[in-house]
Amino acid sequence: MKILGIDLGSREVKMALMDNGEVIAKEKVSTMAFYRDYSKYEGRIVVDTKRFNWGDIDYRFSTGYGRNNTDLKGFEAINEIKAHVYGALYQTGFKDFVLLDVGGQDVKVVRVEKGLTTDLELNDKCAASCGRYLENMANLLEISLDDMAKHFEDPVDLNSTCAVFSESELIGQIAQGTTVERLCAGVNYSMYKRLRPLLTKFKGNKLLLAGGVAHNGAILKYLEKDYDRVIKLDDPQFNGAIGCCYYSKLKINN
Repeated sequence: MKILGIDLGSREVKMALMDNGEVIAKEKVSTMAFYRDYSKYEGRIVVDTKRFNWGDIDYRFSTGYGRNNTDLKGFEAINEIKAHVYGALYQTGFKDFVLLDVGGQDVKVVRVEKGLTTDLELNDKCAASCGRYLENMANLLEISLDDMAKHFEDPVDLNSTCAVFSESELIGQIAQGTTVERLCAGVNYSMYKRLRPLLTKFKGNKLLLAGGVAHNGAILKYLEKDYDRVIKLDDPQFNGAIGCCYYSKLKINN
């Protein structure tokens, strides 16, 4: 029984294929490429699943950024929070945790107790606490995201709460001759400072990280000050797509 899960993000579309309870394939493309190369519009969005070369697919489920974007013909839509929670349940086996998902343009914090969502906080109003902020700052520093994510010691102060003003602040620090290492650490720490208010009411022993920002080792280091255990999911960027598959498997079996 093959189940296809699609997570339509603001920056990238993630796809996962599950067969008999095991994830057997994954693919990620830019959002632009997905709608241009994998889809067509016939009153609703029609996905050409043959492009994946995954053979016959028995069930199709989708989730994603914005309710309208998940309206795919032949797919059953799943609430985004539910998809990400089930993805974390599948990937870890834990039943009690706080899930932090930082995507390209939004942040989700979810408390899960005994496998059920009991509280959540969302932020989709400002890019300064999202992955797009890190991308912009890395471009400004002419450094890769992976290299920037390595630096966490002696961060320079970047106090602006606005992503646009932060760029001006960073340029000022560059002009003053601040080292690239301190600049990178400053960007990472400023991101952490923006996430921290969202996490204040979600105290717990275990924090799970999902989304592209989960790959940022510096932010992980900062978060370790606030939680006993901070765990990056094995497939943090595919968590929503995997959650679609796992939730669907449980639903079909019942």
